[in-house]
Formats: sequence, structure tokens, C-alpha cells
Amino acid sequence: MEENSVFEKFELQLDQSAKDFLKETVKWAYFLGIVGFVGIGFILLIAVFAGAIFSTLGSSMAGMGAYGGSFGTIMTLVYVVLAAIYFFPVYYLFKFGANGKKAFRDNDNVALTASFSYLKSHYKFIGIFMIAILVLYGLIFVFSMFGALLGR
Repeated sequence: MEENSVFEKFELQLDQSAKDFLKETVKWAYFLGIVGFVGIGFILLIAVFAGAIFSTLGSSMAGMGAYGGSFGTIMTLVYVVLAAIYFFPVYYLFKFGANGKKAFRDNDNVALTASFSYLKSHYKFIGIFMIAILVLYGLIFVFSMFGALLGR
């Protein structure tokens, strides 16, 4: 005989105020997703012109010489990488908002589930990215202490 857990029978019900909070959250997520895509567009626009800007700056600055063009290429790559990293959390946030709006408009449980899946992916990406940044900061700290010890 199988025994079912209490949690398998548990069904979460949202009252009207919780639904209103979720609707407002969905609207803001959708808005922030659109603004994020516009921001990515600006980053890519800067990336396109970074090569020309930095090569012009490099040729006009003493000491840069021939390095201005290669520095422009490096900055272009940096901006493209930043846009690529920024894309994923913005995409997940946008999809959370879009699916959430569809779920409330059409009373669609499948869209609401998909919406929460994208919200989970958004926070998972942000969490993993935060761990990576903290590890990078830790490595910088350790290597700077190691360099300070060797410099003595």
C-alpha cells in the first residue's frame, strides 16, 4: 500500500491580493525586460563604434601609437561579451512578464507555469553569476595578497 505525503495533496490557493501583487510584478517585469533589450541594443551600438572611437583616440594620444586600433578591437569584444551576458537575465525576465500577462489575460495555467519557470531561470542565472563574481573577487584578493608578499 502506497502512502502519499501530505505535500502531494497540498494545493496552493492565491487570494485576490496575491493575484494583484503578481499581476503588478508581471507588468514591471515585462517593462524591465523591454528596457533591458533597449539597453542591450545601446551596448551593441557602442560595440560597433568602439573600434573607430578608440582607434581615433589612439592615434591622437601620445604613447598609444599603433595600439589604438587593437585596443578598439578589444573594447568591441568586451562590449559584445557584456551584451551577451546581459541578454540572458533580460530574456528570462521578459519571458516571465510576457507569459504572466498571457496567463492572467487568458486564465491559462500552462502559461503561468511557464512564466514561473522563466522567473526561476532568471534568478538561477543571477545567482550563478553572483557566485562567479564572488569567486573572481576572492581570486583577485588572494593574488593581490600573494603579489604584495612577493613584492616585499
